[in-house]
Amino acid sequence: MPAIRLHSRSALVAFVVATLSVARASTNGDNLIGVGTPSRALGGNDIAAPQDALGAISENPAALTFLAGELPSEADLSLTFFVPHVSTSVGGLSAESAPKTYLIPSLGIAGPLGEKGSPWQYGFAAYGVSGLGVDYRQSAINTTLGPTPYPLVAADYTQLQILELAPSIAYRASNEVSLGIAVDVDYGQLNLGSGKRSGFGLGVEPGVSYRPSGEPYSFGASYISGKPITYKGVVDLDGNGPDNLKLESPQQFAFGAAYELVPARLLVVADVKWVNWNGAKGYHDFDWRNTWVYGLGIQFDAIPKQLVLRAGYTYGDNPVTPHNNFAGAGAPANVTEVQGKFVNNYYYETFRIVGFPAVVQSHFSLGLSYSVGIGSTIEAGYTHAFKNTVSEQGTKLLGIPTTLSSSLSEDSYEIGFKYRF
Repeated sequence: MPAIRLHSRSALVAFVVATLSVARASTNGDNLIGVGTPSRALGGNDIAAPQDALGAISENPAALTFLAGELPSEADLSLTFFVPHVSTSVGGLSAESAPKTYLIPSLGIAGPLGEKGSPWQYGFAAYGVSGLGVDYRQSAINTTLGPTPYPLVAADYTQLQILELAPSIAYRASNEVSLGIAVDVDYGQLNLGSGKRSGFGLGVEPGVSYRPSGEPYSFGASYISGKPITYKGVVDLDGNGPDNLKLESPQQFAFGAAYELVPARLLVVADVKWVNWNGAKGYHDFDWRNTWVYGLGIQFDAIPKQLVLRAGYTYGDNPVTPHNNFAGAGAPANVTEVQGKFVNNYYYETFRIVGFPAVVQSHFSLGLSYSVGIGSTIEAGYTHAFKNTVSEQGTKLLGIPTTLSSSLSEDSYEIGFKYRF
């Protein structure tokens, strides 16, 4: 038996909350690009000036106190239709992951604690936050390895999906400074070919916002802690029976700035994030590297208080490190340690490259909001993640040279509704 028997589906979350299936939208690694329709339309650049409760809670809860206007409370609903395009090649065989469209709902609510004008603001949101996977079960690579009875790859189907619940609170310490924190409760499901396993992770998300009175600029900063989840008996890593696998959503540091080029009409936002993939359990074991994510968004009130237009661009390095010249034959040097278990290098590499190719880097987005009545706004958006490919060369179990590669691009379509009251 090969050391790993896994299966996968690239860059998506397929999650069920009540009767709704949640999947992954456009991604950096397996992190969501923005939460909510306005956020994604701005490229996920929410640290300094989020446009709704979903954007604030998911990126910088301190900004909740700056959302309140004449109508101090709001409820947000967003639906994303996510369409990933995934393909791979193993030696001379090529395959496309089974096509599918996934639905991601996001729900958020925020308002003052106590009377209108209170310095305290509450928030609560639920949203799909992370996921990965591929489905090559009906493709050409679902075959055996040469003359052996072993599978060609260790990952023709996998699915990771994570839902986050985030109760939040923010305090307006002065007219210019706000502090906030969210408690992130993650519920994850992982399927590596032998059925779903689930678990919970817990983390915190503190943040700070600075908006000088009468000035066109504002700043924000936030930190998201790592959230490990242990999936019990989800995979056989070394051929000796089911093993646990711990995957940790990585810690993240983020800084953002916003500037009103034209007061109340034209806003520019920019974010910088550092994502500690290599310090997160699971991702470290499969040699994901730390990444920097850079984003820029622009928002224009085309018709004041009625029609808002948005656009955004985000770039984040591909976290999947290529391993050229890997050796799948020649024990004992042909193994890699994964959480105390030793995995054959060839199957280790097919799992990383074929099974979890979270390699997109550049994202472009567009969107709009339109007021349809007092307190009611409809929203729409589109995001495209441009195609990127990762590839590497090495040898199979019998020492035969091979090349592994995977490509990924993504499209997502968003609709949303905001109600202020």
